[in-house]
Amino acid sequence: MTVQLGMPQPRDGAGAGLPPARPADAPPGLLDRYGRRATDMRLSLTDKCNLRCTYCMPAEGLEWLAKQAVMSAEEIVRIVRIGVDSLGVRELRLTGGEPLVRADLVDIIAALRSNHPDLPISMTTNGVGLDKKAAALKAAGLTRINVSLDSLHEETFTQLTRRPFLDRVLAGVDAAWAAGLGPVKLNAVLMRGINDTESPSLLAWALDRGYELRFIEQMPLDADHGWTRRNMITAAEIRELLSRDFVLSPDPRARDGAPAERFEVRRRPEAEEVSVAEEPVLGTVGIIASVTEPFCADCRRTRITAEGKIMSCLFSREEFDLLGLLREGASDEALAERWQDAMWVKPKAHGMDHTGLGAADFVQPDRSMSAIGG
Repeated sequence: MTVQLGMPQPRDGAGAGLPPARPADAPPGLLDRYGRRATDMRLSLTDKCNLRCTYCMPAEGLEWLAKQAVMSAEEIVRIVRIGVDSLGVRELRLTGGEPLVRADLVDIIAALRSNHPDLPISMTTNGVGLDKKAAALKAAGLTRINVSLDSLHEETFTQLTRRPFLDRVLAGVDAAWAAGLGPVKLNAVLMRGINDTESPSLLAWALDRGYELRFIEQMPLDADHGWTRRNMITAAEIRELLSRDFVLSPDPRARDGAPAERFEVRRRPEAEEVSVAEEPVLGTVGIIASVTEPFCADCRRTRITAEGKIMSCLFSREEFDLLGLLREGASDEALAERWQDAMWVKPKAHGMDHTGLGAADFVQPDRSMSAIGG
């Protein structure tokens, strides 16, 4: 529902990377013009990554940010504190790039936990090196973890990631579970003709181990800009692939703004006379259908890139600088105001005033997912 308030007013310098000011009667917090309130903060710790996934990066990698351009641990802690204490952030997800490549990762999490004893703090990782850090991350205060895992077959994994690290990722997943970073969630992107037929076996593997698998529609956030609507595996196709072995039924729990639509999973009965209802629930599976079944109307996310830019939408082509203002000596109040102004002008969907990643007027962001921070 759109909030019926005055339009944003131009701010001095608005044409030079500053958001227009919110109306004076705008409600507090990270509210936008469409009535959505951001309470889920995604903060990128780095743009660097040690994989080269085909749906994200070119084979040769990207030009990384200079060290001084990336937020320091102290700057991260301050920005999170403003978000939580002043702007209504209720959940934090640390992202990248690959957050495990930061040498001070454990210290950052410990400082965040010290400031916010009750804040859910999760992290998305590719899992490379997680086996060596999972216990320390848990001890520092990390709540849970998401690990990207697109295939259980070494050749396919290497084809997708351009690195032969499957054994390291699997070791990381097991270590996260052993450390108590549960529920351990696994993220899988299905690519047509590469790993799509593996989906039922990947789900069976996850269910057997108590992990929560989520399939993600490939989004146009690849650095090569090779995404096409025709080539992606849709949510409907994912459900069809899984239905060969499983029966999916809607999870009775409320979605509550989550990007994944969850389904209870039961084994498909082998005998016709056996009712599906007689089969036990093996667990849940999630499907994130950003392209074909978008959930923009209930989006509750705000994003901060590794160099401290505010992105109100994953597909925004506008970014607003928070870190530069912080380094100029701005007060917490001024930083909060900049953040609120940036979120007020959040687009309705997919960086536009309407949904449609396959629409003719959609323009893919210049940044890839690794540079934005998912």
